[in-house]
Order: sequence, then C-alpha cells, then structure tokens
Amino acid sequence: MRSGFTADDVGTQTGRRFLVTGANAGIGFEVSRVLAARGAHVVLACRDAGRAEAAMNRIRVDVPGADLSFQPLDLADLDQVRDAAKAILSAPRIDVLVNNAGVMIPPRAPTKQGYELQFGVNHLGTFALTGLVHPHVDDRIVVTGSIAHKSGEMDYSDLSASRSYNNWARYQMSKLANLLFLFELDRRLSAAGRATQAIGCHPGVALTELQRHLPLPLRAMTPLASPFFNSAAQGAWPTLQAATGARVQGGDYLGPQGLGEVTGRSGPARAARMARDPKLASELWMRSIELTGVDPGL
Repeated sequence: MRSGFTADDVGTQTGRRFLVTGANAGIGFEVSRVLAARGAHVVLACRDAGRAEAAMNRIRVDVPGADLSFQPLDLADLDQVRDAAKAILSAPRIDVLVNNAGVMIPPRAPTKQGYELQFGVNHLGTFALTGLVHPHVDDRIVVTGSIAHKSGEMDYSDLSASRSYNNWARYQMSKLANLLFLFELDRRLSAAGRATQAIGCHPGVALTELQRHLPLPLRAMTPLASPFFNSAAQGAWPTLQAATGARVQGGDYLGPQGLGEVTGRSGPARAARMARDPKLASELWMRSIELTGVDPGL
C-alpha cells in the first residue's frame, strides 16, 4: 500500500476559491492546474498579464471550462502589493491563500523599496500580502519554504546587500524567514481565535524556472540529473497537500518523503530547530512590520 500524498489525493474543490501567487509557471502553475481540474476557482496572482493569460490558456487545454481569473501582483514592490490587496479584499472571500511566488539565487538586485531581492520578494512581499488579506481568508494560508532554510541565518545588518552579496546565503536567509513567519503566523491566528490556519510546505528539489540563475555548467547538467529530482508537477504535491489535505493541521510543515526530502510523495517534513524559535520569529515579525509598514493586527 502506497503512503504519502500526490495530486491524485486532491478531492473535489467545487465552490472553493484559491489565490495562488506565482501561478504562471513551475509549481504555481501545476498547483493551479490541479485545483482547476477539481472544480476550484483559481485566482492566478502574477507579475505579467501576458504570461498569466498564456498560463490560463494552457490550463484550459487540459481543463475545458476551468474557472480562472488573473490578479496583478508584484511582490518586489510593496506599493503594488497594497494595490493587489485592495483588489483582493473587494472580491469574494478566499478559502485558501497559497504563497508560492519566489526568486532563487539571482544576481544582486533591489526591490522597489531598496531591499535585497530574495528577502524582499520571498519574505517581505509575502508577509505584506498575507498581513493585508488574511482577514479575507477563511480556511488556510500556505507558506512555501525550502530545504535551504536549514542553513539560513537571519542577518538584518545589510538588507539592501550594499556591502556584500552571496546569492545562496541570501536565499537561505529568505527561506528561514518563510519558516519563522509560518510558525509565528499560525501561533498568532490561533491566539486570536481564528479558524484560519497557517501551513508550510517545500517542494524538495524540483526542476522549475527557479533554476535559471544556476551557474551555466550546473544548468547544462540538469537534463542528466532530472531523473533524480522532482518534476514541477511532483514538486507541487506538498503545496497541494498543504492547501487541500484532509488531515492537515495548523503549523504543519510538509515535504517530499524520499531521502533527504528531495523527492517523493508528500508528508511531514522536518524544520530546523532555529525555524521554530518563538523569540526569533517574534523579532522577525516586528521587524517585518517596520520594514513593510504592514501590521497584520494579530
């Protein structure tokens, strides 16, 4: 008997609304496609309208009559995040917010507000969007982590990366921030008496557009290594379990069940002890309010 969660375990989602960030490619696209096939209304929250439209057309090839809509969202610009949040709050309520969008090891670049891109998009943009729209979410808020969080260290001394920039270290830090945020968000939702739960996930090692900034020799080896890694569709399984799994509870963290949590069906994943440190999480929460100007009120 098989164990672990796959797309085949996603039940009917008819009548439910999901907002998926970064939904035009990779894992976000696969999550959106499966949810649409199960009858959900899926809001694809993406930076580029043309790419979002192309993604919706691709989904409709597989899922004729798919119930889809587009929401402009650029997590690298907090002003645009506020505009998106206003539009989301004016639309029908959401059952599940899937925070999937992110960037991985790009060349040094700033967000609109001057923060290093990975911390700015992966954490601050996600924090701001969630902080603004969480009262509009009825069931679950999904936060996407990474195996890389286990090597992360929080360092607030140079958030613009003006003094130094190590793309891997900054990525690891942003993913540790995602996990600290996840567990603190769930604690605060519970303390506020909210039924909404925060659930985390990671895709293992999945071959998606996130790998486009890998050094050229590593990118050239990707076709040879692909049998050992998850496809985007397989990497989506933990996100789908976090968003729809019947036995999932607030504060759960999910990922592949294979060796090293790299590949395989979805189930319980291990978070680093640092990621579960309430003191570190509380400090990040307060600093995130200062940096974004968004107070979730929890």
